[in-house]
Amino acid sequence: MLQPTPTASGLPEYRPAGFETLPQALDYAAQGVTGINIYSGKGILLEALSYRELREQSLVLARKLLARGLKPGQRVALIGESDGDFARAFFACEYAGLVPTTLPLPAAFGGRAAYVAHIRRMIEIADASAAFAPAALVEWLAEAVDGLNLAVSGILDQLKDDPDDGRELPVVGAEDLCYLQFSSGSTRFPLGVAVTQRALIANVYGIACHGLGIGPTDRCSSWLPLYHDMGLIGFLLTPLACQISVDMFATRDFARRPLLWLELITRNGGTLSYSPSFGYELAARRAETASSEGLDLSSWRGAGIGGDMVRPEPLAKFAEQFAVRGFKASAFVPSYGMAETALALSFAPAGQGIRFDTLDSERLERENLAVPAVASTERRRDFVLCGPALPDHEFEVRGESGTLLTTGQVGRIYARGPSMMQGYYGQLEATEAVLAADGWLDTGDLGYFRDGQIVITGRAKDLIIVNGRNIWPQDLEWTVEREVSSLRSGDVAAVSVDDGGSERIVVLVEFRTADDETRDNLKKEVAGVLRLRHGVETDVVTVPPRTLPRTSSGKLSRSKAKTMYLQGSFVAAAPVSSS
Repeated sequence: MLQPTPTASGLPEYRPAGFETLPQALDYAAQGVTGINIYSGKGILLEALSYRELREQSLVLARKLLARGLKPGQRVALIGESDGDFARAFFACEYAGLVPTTLPLPAAFGGRAAYVAHIRRMIEIADASAAFAPAALVEWLAEAVDGLNLAVSGILDQLKDDPDDGRELPVVGAEDLCYLQFSSGSTRFPLGVAVTQRALIANVYGIACHGLGIGPTDRCSSWLPLYHDMGLIGFLLTPLACQISVDMFATRDFARRPLLWLELITRNGGTLSYSPSFGYELAARRAETASSEGLDLSSWRGAGIGGDMVRPEPLAKFAEQFAVRGFKASAFVPSYGMAETALALSFAPAGQGIRFDTLDSERLERENLAVPAVASTERRRDFVLCGPALPDHEFEVRGESGTLLTTGQVGRIYARGPSMMQGYYGQLEATEAVLAADGWLDTGDLGYFRDGQIVITGRAKDLIIVNGRNIWPQDLEWTVEREVSSLRSGDVAAVSVDDGGSERIVVLVEFRTADDETRDNLKKEVAGVLRLRHGVETDVVTVPPRTLPRTSSGKLSRSKAKTMYLQGSFVAAAPVSSS
């Protein structure tokens, strides 16, 4: 019977990210017995791929890729399925000096034509010379690359009969490109983030030695997609560079069986795992109707939260739901980062759990000041402290004129450090718009400092400004989802629309029945809740289920939702105004 790779590596020395390049990291990890374990949606172990086997297979594949005419430095597009073939293809590229470029899987409810056009554009942006897909998507890939001059495309298995000519592989250096990671595209079309070997290793070192304090007895568990930075760097490259095992299954299977995540942690003694807030919410909701008997989460010491704004309520519910199963709320690790910095920029201190900063919403919205709420404060809002910058990294919070702001003043967040991207591949203008010559990156996020930790308040481009108030769209969305019982997390998008003389707030709500009276009542309820809780007038528009657009990482894309609304793309009834 197939067994997962052990937790103990058997290596004489534990070396957390103590390398210059990924090939060096795999060379060392391959001397032990740990590796990558791929599970089905039913929890069946499909493949236990040791790092030794991964190295051997990747070296052979690297030579075959070069024999097909590919040259070091060229890009190879890889659709990011959570399987052994993705890992083999990724590290074959690393050994061959090629640049793996990760592409997303289709959205759960997206159309074929839109997906094919999307990945074709990504392949063109990367100027890829080869492209590979899982077998289920090979026809879609063929359509996407039709007419493109690629050396090879299709499934990895088509190379199995190619001879291994034993050629010498290039020496990969620290300044060579490690991979291209497409940004999530929450506010624009995705750009290819170019990350060097040096930047990747610097980030992995920060994660391992400071952010999570990874040790030789740790074990990772993940359902995160490998085409997104949190899945790729956090739960494929970081475990490998730390010689520890990782258990993973596909994101689509998590959506169907969220408790499988916790079952694998229980089964294999997982200690480290991450999720956006919605993952914890989904698991807690499923446990209300499905048995969690037999779960033991006492080994889980690092329950990371990242990839989106931290939502306090779902996390509190998760901690309460699974406390009886050994989960400790102090295990929560809020963090902050982005693809442009490889992955991570900050982690909350170990054992801190979720620390809230409860602010006066009125002062925040009208004065950009993070003023703590007092007993008499009428409107208040909780924000989460996400820790100090990683060592050798730094944050600045700047005002509109570029002036440095002090603790408690809300402004635009800038970051600098050794993990910064080289730039957006082939996009000099886009790179210069966010990355200064002195290394400072404009993150596009808003936030402030509290007790030396960074606090994120939202995306600058999503901010709604009405009558002198800065209103965060997620505040409106979360209020509606919390107080309107018929709605679920992810059902709501709030955007601002310029009417020529003023801004108005449009709230898009996914609606699941065809009854006109029920729909009109829902609109009135949503509008009423927002008037009462936030003092804002809104136009509420119902849209069909599963039509609010999302990025490849699952985040709501408000900018695309706004564009779709303005273009009349949503088939919906006329809006009901709260006024």
